[in-house]
Amino acid sequence: MNIGIIVHSQTGNTLSVSEKLKSALREQGHRVTIEKLAVIGNYEQSYESIHFESYPNLEQYDALVIASLVQAFNLSPFMKKYLNEIDTLEGKKVSCFVTEYFPYPWMGGNNAIRKMVEICKAKKADILNTSVINWSSKKRDDQIEHLVQLFTKQYE
Repeated sequence: MNIGIIVHSQTGNTLSVSEKLKSALREQGHRVTIEKLAVIGNYEQSYESIHFESYPNLEQYDALVIASLVQAFNLSPFMKKYLNEIDTLEGKKVSCFVTEYFPYPWMGGNNAIRKMVEICKAKKADILNTSVINWSSKKRDDQIEHLVQLFTKQYE
């Protein structure tokens, strides 16, 4: 299976989880590409002025993993803007995860995942799994391992 991991990461935390997932999926024999969203300008822009250097060609992938950070207790406006600009996700198997600094998912992670799923479903995606990684939690490594196991199992 050809899997695209679409990532918005500012500090590298979300990207590092994506890289672990990529390695595990490749061990299963999948082709996996990480596509990092590159923002034009700075991260202080208004939602309307957000632009990206390029947009990944999603048609080439059989399945997608969409990964973002939580920002201000919600989905990053950069990922929200990207997802809203996608024409369709029809026929795509999609899993989503977010990373947040706070130790509990109810501190923004759950809200961010809900928003990701809502937008993806509106684009006709088939949602497989979701996960929240709480970066400051003592259980962070366990959460990452659980995400990797959950997301790789769905493609066995």
